[in-house]
Amino acid sequence: MLSAAALRASARLLPTVRSQQVRTFQATALALEKLNVEGLASMVDLEGQNVLLRVDLNVPLSKEDDVTVTDDTRLRAIVPTAKFLMDKGANVILCSHFGRPKGEIIETGKNGRLNPVVPRLNELLGVNVIKMDDCMGPDVEEAAKKLSKGEVMLLENTRFYNGETKNDAELSAGLGKLADYFVMDAFGTAHRAHSSTAGVTEHVKLSAAGFLLDKELKFLQGAVDKPNRPLCAIVGGAKVSTKIPVIESLIEKCDTILVGGGMIFTFYKALGYDIGKSMVEDDIVELAGKLMKKAEEKGVKMILPTDVILADKFAADANTAIAKASEISGDWMGLDVGPETLEIFAEEIGKSNTIVWNGPMGVFEMPAFANGTVTVAELLAKATKERGAITIVGGGDSVAAINQAGLGDQVSHISTGGGASLELLEGKTLPGVAALTEV
Repeated sequence: MLSAAALRASARLLPTVRSQQVRTFQATALALEKLNVEGLASMVDLEGQNVLLRVDLNVPLSKEDDVTVTDDTRLRAIVPTAKFLMDKGANVILCSHFGRPKGEIIETGKNGRLNPVVPRLNELLGVNVIKMDDCMGPDVEEAAKKLSKGEVMLLENTRFYNGETKNDAELSAGLGKLADYFVMDAFGTAHRAHSSTAGVTEHVKLSAAGFLLDKELKFLQGAVDKPNRPLCAIVGGAKVSTKIPVIESLIEKCDTILVGGGMIFTFYKALGYDIGKSMVEDDIVELAGKLMKKAEEKGVKMILPTDVILADKFAADANTAIAKASEISGDWMGLDVGPETLEIFAEEIGKSNTIVWNGPMGVFEMPAFANGTVTVAELLAKATKERGAITIVGGGDSVAAINQAGLGDQVSHISTGGGASLELLEGKTLPGVAALTEV
């Protein structure tokens, strides 16, 4: 194994993203001190070598036939790293979970097998993927030994083994027997210490981050650790309780925090406002008050909406009205932020050079209450295009919202991991990253 000095001396090329923004985060990226796939290829001749590539192939299937892939986004996401390794002559062994097999055993189980993804992988990678019916054991080891330059093999769903989610030593070792090198490119599971994300690294020579994981780390960790200030966080969603650690962490790092979504009514109640029939987490009201006080003490602008869009029922055809935040009453419920609020948000976003968005501003699934979320998406796209601001979108609903608005390709980065994104923003160490080779 090469020395740490040799590793540091190797070139660490960044994945293809906007060049100006990559330069902004390059210092932070290097400070992460984890080997990436290009660094691995610069140190080791991968031709003919087996590389275990942990990816996320957990794609949705048609409810009609349970076979047809209905969204291949995650399959397309693995292509850059897989193709890079193939071009280096490596034999790529793909490893992934795929839903939950629901207690079925790998020998006879039908649910949860990865067979449905094979046809699309064949098209995307331009090769005939060799599909195995297990992810470890003598038969898999023999097949791995027979791989020749540039071939691709797909292991069976790792979660057929209960030990996968328990970081089982036997499964970790079994996976490690298949390759000398490991590349982690499943950011969405990097916050889990599983056999295929962390344990396996103890049984290979070197472990590196793939392009997808490397990019996630550069943007998300770079945004909060060494941002181009001012740093603005936009936090939305239904519940404060799910975002408490994130908000606490952001108060320590941000200049401005814009709050939207259903969680605002818990903050309003902490301020003594009447919230009508709006949703509220009564057990979090006191904590919401403490969060606002902490932000004030830290000199962080924590801005709540000054007006909201009200509805007389939770339905797309509800009657609506606009009200000041302090003037909600009766049976009305708030389902989106108001126009005055969006003007304030626009001003704050316009002054910020790094913007992180997690959570919608309202019930964006209903057109009558989608304006706040769509407007924030447009403001981020504008900041990226006109000022070169770093704009990062994380969280399933936020990603769905910006894609729904047709603006997904107009921000700096869209995160692929919900829980992993949140934990990284909280400042937590992700087990699937901590296990990689240090440089």
